[in-house]
Amino acid sequence: MKTEPPKLQWLSWSKLPTAAPLTLGGGSDVVVVVPYVKRAQAARTCRILIDRAGSPVCLLPIHDDEQVGPLAIWNRLLQLTHNEYFAYVADDAFPGRGWLNIALQAMQRHPQAGLFAFNDGKWFGQLAGFGLVRRSWVKTLYDGALFHPGYHQHYADTELTLIARQQAALIHDPNALLVEVDSQKDKRLVNPADRLQFLERKKNGFEGRVTHPGLLGMFG
Repeated sequence: MKTEPPKLQWLSWSKLPTAAPLTLGGGSDVVVVVPYVKRAQAARTCRILIDRAGSPVCLLPIHDDEQVGPLAIWNRLLQLTHNEYFAYVADDAFPGRGWLNIALQAMQRHPQAGLFAFNDGKWFGQLAGFGLVRRSWVKTLYDGALFHPGYHQHYADTELTLIARQQAALIHDPNALLVEVDSQKDKRLVNPADRLQFLERKKNGFEGRVTHPGLLGMFG
């Protein structure tokens, strides 16, 4: 049976529909949402993401023309798409061969899994900086959002990872490589307001979602 070829749909935040049309996200099992500011960089990234996916996929590069930030874009696009799996990826990501196919196979082998953490070369699958989520799992966490909406830049993926680990719903495969190409990454400080938000939310286990002491002691 011939598979549907990969698709690429360019959109802007300011022109997103108020309700999801049936065609948004294509007909594949997975949609990959890539927020961007510079089109040329996003085009290069999306091209190699498609070429190395190893599976049919629809990519949605979203131009952040109102500077709302990636977290707001990923949250909104989760509501506007209907694919079984949703991947959140930055526009400076570089994939290994078969990055998506490896992740999808792992999710299919583990039906209890809700979040797949890619090997980003920093956290090595222990924290889902880039991730693939099963929609049926993630939509129950934050009233249909992917990440808790209180974060602006950082720690949203950390909270999501801890919840997945608490539920034994986090998986990874070291061969699913998705690295952020940013030479200044390790020199940048985290958003202090996001760190404070994370620490405050951790006091009550992220609204009771995380109870294991070992998990609550991580990523402070």
